[in-house]
Amino acid sequence: MNMRWIVRMARWARNPPSEKMVKLVLGIVAVAAAIYVTERYIGWPEWMRIDNTRGRLTPR
Repeated sequence: MNMRWIVRMARWARNPPSEKMVKLVLGIVAVAAAIYVTERYIGWPEWMRIDNTRGRLTPR
């Protein structure tokens, strides 16, 4: 382990993040997990897919 990481961990142990910051990070992780689960197991509706070619101009 690099010495820089040990110093960073020691600084974090002495001065931990606020409860508000922890809640913010956990909220972001929860939203990302919900999006992953939705995409993986349920799937997206056809109108939300990126590869939808409807409405694009096609070259002639």
